[in-house]
Amino acid sequence: MQVQVHSIHFDADQKLITFINEKLQKLTTFHDQIIGGEVFLRLEKSDVNENKVAEIKLHVPGKDLFAKRQCRTFEEATDDAVEALRRQIRKQRDKARSH
Repeated sequence: MQVQVHSIHFDADQKLITFINEKLQKLTTFHDQIIGGEVFLRLEKSDVNENKVAEIKLHVPGKDLFAKRQCRTFEEATDDAVEALRRQIRKQRDKARSH
């Protein structure tokens, strides 16, 4: 699966990019036809600690899946977004099986 990581208004270090790639690769165990993904990392301008935003868009045949999470760290936001995508994949797969 091809993953593009876009860090908006800052430079993401290689450790973070590797972490994101590993997390997204694990999604292939739930859906083997994932074409690719795009990850957007942003810093929200706010006074709260939870100002790191991770948006993940997965390209699968017939539909794109999307999750956006805002947390204290990019790793935590990525974890939450990947978990949301995993639930979406399961829901879509179960729906397809019932038809």
